[in-house]
Amino acid sequence: MDTLIIGAGLSGLTVAHKLQKFCPDHQFLLLEKSEKVGGAIWSHAEAGFLAENGPHGFLDNCPESQVVLQETGLDQECVKAPLQKFVRYVCMEGALRCIPQSPLKIAMAPLISPWAKLRVLADLFQKPLSGEPTVAEWVEHRFGPALLPYVDAVFTGTYAGDLNRLVIDGVMPGVRRLEMSQGSVIRGLFTKMKQAGKDRTTSGAKKKGLPAMTSFPGGMGRLPEKLAASLQPGRDLMLNCGVLAIHKSQAGWEVETDLGTYQATNLVLAVPINASLNLLRTFISTMPQQAVPEAKIVTIALGFGPGSTLPPGFGYLAPEQEERFCLGALFSSNMFPARAPQDHILLEALVGGRRHPERLDLDDTTLIRRALEDLRALLPLQGEPVYARVLRPKGGIPQLEAGYPALLHWRDQVMQEHKGLFIHGFGWEGIGLNDMFKGAIRVADAIRANTSSRQEEAAVKGIYF
Repeated sequence: MDTLIIGAGLSGLTVAHKLQKFCPDHQFLLLEKSEKVGGAIWSHAEAGFLAENGPHGFLDNCPESQVVLQETGLDQECVKAPLQKFVRYVCMEGALRCIPQSPLKIAMAPLISPWAKLRVLADLFQKPLSGEPTVAEWVEHRFGPALLPYVDAVFTGTYAGDLNRLVIDGVMPGVRRLEMSQGSVIRGLFTKMKQAGKDRTTSGAKKKGLPAMTSFPGGMGRLPEKLAASLQPGRDLMLNCGVLAIHKSQAGWEVETDLGTYQATNLVLAVPINASLNLLRTFISTMPQQAVPEAKIVTIALGFGPGSTLPPGFGYLAPEQEERFCLGALFSSNMFPARAPQDHILLEALVGGRRHPERLDLDDTTLIRRALEDLRALLPLQGEPVYARVLRPKGGIPQLEAGYPALLHWRDQVMQEHKGLFIHGFGWEGIGLNDMFKGAIRVADAIRANTSSRQEEAAVKGIYF
């Protein structure tokens, strides 16, 4: 083979799609240990309800993902929920508080005290923290403690993580770089906004609004299904093919699997970060750390009949200080059409995370009961649910904690030292689907150009609840 790709999640499927489309003579083989493609993406349809046991969508503000949608025709199928239209909530003091949609409205909203708002401006004068501060340490230093519950909600929603363990250099490297170069996050953001305004004036482009959450009528499972549609089993794709070890060879790389041994010039590890480290250990003796922590969450899908309603918007998140059973809930039938039968609603509660892994050991009946007790205190739910299903995770969410930046640097060195090796996937350079699209396209471009894949400068990403 020219290229072997390990892992048929979104990263591996995107690499395969790009190679097949732009290098039709390139011989590649995609190896997947399970019986289906998609990795963490898994939609669950039952009794007229459609839930997700994985990502619920991705924002439409990434050019790379939009190109893939166009190339596959998925842009004609997707459904969108604009962030401008759908509000979000944070649970504070036992009630849901609506989060405004613009920085100015957030500044004017009574979310924190006037004194705490003034304290945020101290960012203009605070020297950057050295070392590898946690998110909590960094936020309190730059903006004051009043913002910590809201930041907690943000990282609960993205990583199911603990802001006292996640490091700012891992989860927001672009913002951290902005702070170090400009001496202030606020000053750096204003500089970027000013430059963006100049660029729009020069190019004649319109100012971009808030992005939209993107999914598909049949759920997120449609994405890997479409990407794999052109792959021929046994020729381009091998399912139920677990990888046992990888070795360097004279031809490039040799991969031992349950179904035999394969050789190729290029090898792409498109699996989650810990799976990558396990495979790399088969030919690399030393590495900065053996594994990164993971957070697992259970999704509890609950459907209610006529009489129950949901507040408008996407859903809510609960910071740890609220001591609630659920990390939050998604108002799924608000977001996308046909997620519940007519006159019914569907919400998906999230339980567990980095702080409460013990809750994943509870049986389904207990999980449903305790989630309902928590949700009824916040939402107008009438009667008993007509549908209840516990969706347990197939994997965990990598936690970018102490040592992660050094691990990422080590990964880049390994790729430079070993020609034809590409290490990308869930947890490397982010956990979002757009991160997976961007990394996979860089890999495919590097293979086509016969060069090494290089890490791009981290972008400053928007924060969405």
